[in-house]
Amino acid sequence: MRLSIVATLYYSAPCVREFYARARAAAEQLVGSDWEIVFVNDGSPDDALDLAVALHLEDPRVTVVDLSRNFGHAKAMMTGLMHARGELVYLLDVDLEEEPEWLARFHEALEATGADVVYGVQTTRKGRTFERVTGWFFYTIFNWLSTHPLPRNVVTARLMRRRYVEALVQHQEREAVMGGLWVITGFAQSPMPIVKGSHSPSTYTFTRKLTLLIDSITSFSSRPLVLIFYLGSLITLGATGAAGWMVIRALFFEALLEGWLSLIVSIWLLGGITIFCLGLLGMYLSKIHHEVKHRPYTIVRQLYRK
Repeated sequence: MRLSIVATLYYSAPCVREFYARARAAAEQLVGSDWEIVFVNDGSPDDALDLAVALHLEDPRVTVVDLSRNFGHAKAMMTGLMHARGELVYLLDVDLEEEPEWLARFHEALEATGADVVYGVQTTRKGRTFERVTGWFFYTIFNWLSTHPLPRNVVTARLMRRRYVEALVQHQEREAVMGGLWVITGFAQSPMPIVKGSHSPSTYTFTRKLTLLIDSITSFSSRPLVLIFYLGSLITLGATGAAGWMVIRALFFEALLEGWLSLIVSIWLLGGITIFCLGLLGMYLSKIHHEVKHRPYTIVRQLYRK
C-alpha cells in the first residue's frame, strides 16, 4: 500500500465526513486508489465512532481502531501509526484546522529534499494573545532545559516514510509526549511552513499546557536534576560563607547578627527550595513507577478493517 492517512477521533463527529471526503480526494490525486484512512476512536463521547464505522461499511479502505477508553491524543496517534500499512503515512488532526490538501505539498517537499519526514510549522501561531504567549513560554522553557530542542510552533500534520514510522512506534513510553518522540527518533526531517486554521477555540488551558510542559521536560531531560545539584552546592557554599563571616564578626568585632525576620525568611526560603527539589525528584520517580509496571500501551476494543 502506498499511502496511509491517520487521524484520531475525540469530539470529532462534526468533522468526520468532511475530513473523509477531502482526505480521499487528496489521496486519490496523489496515489490513485492505493490508500487507506485509519481512524482511531480515542473514547470519543459523541457519535464520531458510529460515523467512522459507517464510512468503513461504505468504503473498505477506511479502517477504524476503537480504543476501550480515552488514552490521550499521543497514545491514540501512536496506535494509529502501528496499524498504518502504507509506505507513506500522513498524520494529521481530524478537526480540519490542518488541511488534508497539504498532502500534495508535503509529498513534493519529501521528494525534493529526500527527507524521511516533512512536518508542518506555523508561520504565525494561531489563537489569541493567551495562546501565543503560553506557546512561546512552552517552547522557550522546554528548549532551554532539553538536550533535543523542539521546532517552534510545530503541528501534528506530517508526511513520513515507512522506515521512520517503524522506528517511531518502537517507543513504548506509558507517558508519551509526541513532540519529543518525533525529535529523538532522528532521521532526516524537513519543516514545511503552513497556516493553520482556527475553527474552534483551543481546549488546552494554561493548567493543561503547564502539565504538558512538566511532562515533556521530565520525559526528555535530566537537566533539572543537574540544576538541583548546582543549586544545592550554591546554597551550601553561601551558607558556609555566611556562617564563617558571622564567626569572624563575633570573634574579632564582637558583633552578632540579630533579627527574627531574617531567620524566618531564611527558613522559609530553604524550606521552599527543599520541597521544590523533593517534588521534582518525586516526578521523576513517578515516571519510573509508571514505566516499570508495563501496563498495556492502549487497549483496542474492536478493529474494523477489511
